[in-house]
This record gives sequence, C-alpha cells and structure tokens, in this order.
Amino acid sequence: MRPHRRVQRRTAAAFGAVVGAVLLAGCGTGGGLRSAGATATAIGPARLWPELPPASAAPYDYGEGETARIPGIEVPDGDVHRLDPVAVVQAGLKARPNRSSGTADLPADTVRHIVACRTEPASCPVLQPYFRDLTGDGKDEMVLGVRLPGRQLSVRVYMPEAGGLTRILSTADAVISVELAGRDLIMRVPSAITGYEYRTAWSWDGRQRAMLPTRDEILRMPASRAPQPHPTTTGPTTGSTTAGPTATPSVGVSAERR
Repeated sequence: MRPHRRVQRRTAAAFGAVVGAVLLAGCGTGGGLRSAGATATAIGPARLWPELPPASAAPYDYGEGETARIPGIEVPDGDVHRLDPVAVVQAGLKARPNRSSGTADLPADTVRHIVACRTEPASCPVLQPYFRDLTGDGKDEMVLGVRLPGRQLSVRVYMPEAGGLTRILSTADAVISVELAGRDLIMRVPSAITGYEYRTAWSWDGRQRAMLPTRDEILRMPASRAPQPHPTTTGPTTGSTTAGPTATPSVGVSAERR
C-alpha cells in the first residue's frame, strides 16, 4: 500500500504544479484578479458611561423562560401527533407556570370559549396544531395558537418530556404571521412606526429548557404589504372624495413544510 500512496502523492504534486502554472499565466489577462481598494480600518466597540452600575433586573416581563407541566396529559411514547389540541389547551388552564407571570393567563371570555369547545365548536379559539422538532431531540413539539380579543394570538409550544407534556413557550401578541423556519419559531408583529414590523425568533435553550427570544429586530415591511396612502384627487371637485382601500396586515399562521 505504501508505494501506491507515493504514486498518488507524486501525481497530485504534478497536477498541482500544472494548475499553479495555469493560474499564474492567467493573472496577466483581462480576467485576472483586481484590487478592491483600500480596506476600512476596523474600529472596536467603545463602552459609553462605564461608571453606570449594571442593571440587575429586567424592566418588564417578556414571558421568556416560562415553562409549565401540563397536568393530566400523558405522552408515554413521546408522540404529540396523537394529542387532542383542545384537550391540551384545556388542561393547560390548570397548569401552574414555573414562575409568577401574567403571560400564561388568558382573558376570561377566551377561557369560557375554550371550556365550551366541545359544545360550541364554531366559537372555539384553539387553532389547528403544527408539529416540528424545535428542541433537536428527534421528537416533534406541538405548536398551538389560541385566538384572543383584539386580533391577538397566544402562541404556545409543548414538548413531550418524561411521559408527559411540558409547555416551553407561552407568549401573546397582535401578530402579522407566525412561521416555522428550521428549529426557530418566528413571530412578526406590527410596529408603531408606519411601514415597519418587529420580527422575533424564538429558539430552544437547553440550559433554561425553554424557548427564548434569541433574535428581536425591527425591519421595513415589504412593499406588497406596506400600508398604501389614500388616493388624492387633482383639480376641482364638486363632491367629497372617497378614500380607497388600504392594505391592512391580516393575522395568519403559516408553517414551513418539510
């Protein structure tokens, strides 16, 4: 085997020499390498007001890191596809979060509709579930949405764990859309700035064992969805003008298919 390896090395060396010669010969042609100009000098971060003491507590509760064991729901095989989403949400009403927070609470009217989902299915606020392995353990999690008043949406993610079910995300907002991308759950919500929107990516954190908002940014809305100005008339008019329709973001839930 050794002689054979030596022949391979010699052949590779000869081939490399030929390729190098060709590359060197081509440097003087019109398609050769050209300078991109001077590179900007890198400037390191400068800390402002270093004398200020660092904050030790969050200014508001964002709901991050909140988990809850769902009572009465058994998942012995870890397959959440077999679970009834209405039963999961109903059982979650009795769950106690791992810390005091208002993000897991639902309005009284919404709770009443959830309890009556069996007898009044038309007004049931629980949306169809989606499934995706968001934790990377090889098992799918269940992603549920609950409609709230004011065109808001409560988004919840449930993970099969130790034969039961754990809620690893519970947040609510007036959403434009909810998307699954890889192992991230991305929520897009309107901004107070016209023509912009917030986009938050929730990702699994193994240390906290919860979904955390790993990326939160404000972005310009695509032109196709940005609010359009009302049409104006030019020249004299004899009557009142009627404003045309404006593009209003609609609440929707979409999922990237595998």
